[in-house]
Amino acid sequence: MASSRSAWTSSSASWLCAVFTVLAACAASAEAAYMPVPWVFTDPKNDPFNPLKYIANNTLSAIAISLVLFIALTQTVLLWRYGGRCMLSMLAGEFTWAVGFGVRFGLHVDPDSQGKYIAYYLFIVLSPCAFIASEYMLMGRLARYIKSNKHLLIRPQRITVVFVASDVTTFLVQAAGALLSISKNQKLSKTGEHIFLAGLALQLASFAFFVLVSLRFLYRVKTREPDTWAMDADKPWHRDWRSLSYVLLISSVGILIRCIYRVIELSQGYRGHLATTEAYFYALDSLPLFVAVAVYTPFWPGRMIPAIDMLKNVDNDIDAPAAAAEERSSGSEEAKA
Repeated sequence: MASSRSAWTSSSASWLCAVFTVLAACAASAEAAYMPVPWVFTDPKNDPFNPLKYIANNTLSAIAISLVLFIALTQTVLLWRYGGRCMLSMLAGEFTWAVGFGVRFGLHVDPDSQGKYIAYYLFIVLSPCAFIASEYMLMGRLARYIKSNKHLLIRPQRITVVFVASDVTTFLVQAAGALLSISKNQKLSKTGEHIFLAGLALQLASFAFFVLVSLRFLYRVKTREPDTWAMDADKPWHRDWRSLSYVLLISSVGILIRCIYRVIELSQGYRGHLATTEAYFYALDSLPLFVAVAVYTPFWPGRMIPAIDMLKNVDNDIDAPAAAAEERSSGSEEAKA
């Protein structure tokens, strides 16, 4: 059972690449001819063929792709040197995210290209699903490392499967909605937009629940197991599990900000104010996500917990019955007092 779970979760990068390949092919086939208009570059906001309603800034695109590739390549080296396969999905997502920024160069030259816009949008919007998958797997590893599985609402053996399954589902819903939304049939396109919004909303709800589960877990460990909480207190910061837990929360906040932004953006429609303003895209989508992935570079899980790749099959639930009995006993004593 453990080996099947391991094989399933380790294939997340593979299905991500496969789906993106299909989506990219669909985007290429959707490239449609359009009638050139004189205001393509002088008045993009009123250009009926420009989906962005602005000309993508090449300087910002260059900065974004450079930073993302730097983080992705650095973390690839960290993965090779220290391990941390639970972050493999995030790494794959960083590279596909960089592809999305790269397509913006094409949109700068050819802002009316529907095919380039579709490719850009799919890579930019769907890549964070891979970031989220790594967050889920990392939480399970942390619980196993400190042997405090009992404080998780969902057992570590299931937390990865449950939340990654949710992530895959919302990813596929978003992908299906995105493909329908590019249809030339207006009714079908509108349906696709609604499906896409539903996928984003489900992703937000699922991840928000995960953050609450994580906060509850850390609070209970700190208040009920102070020795466990301080088990790495005598170690340097890059070997203290608490540092990694804080990084997980910081990263999660960045992803939450982005998820909220995308839900509000799409609720306004593809031609809404948020969707057609470049500053919002970088401030509320790109920057929070960049922080979410970049923060792991100095706090690489494989470096902070050297045996993290060995924790996926560790079962600490044998302590749960005794802990539960102890908790009930302490509760009874408090009631008597």
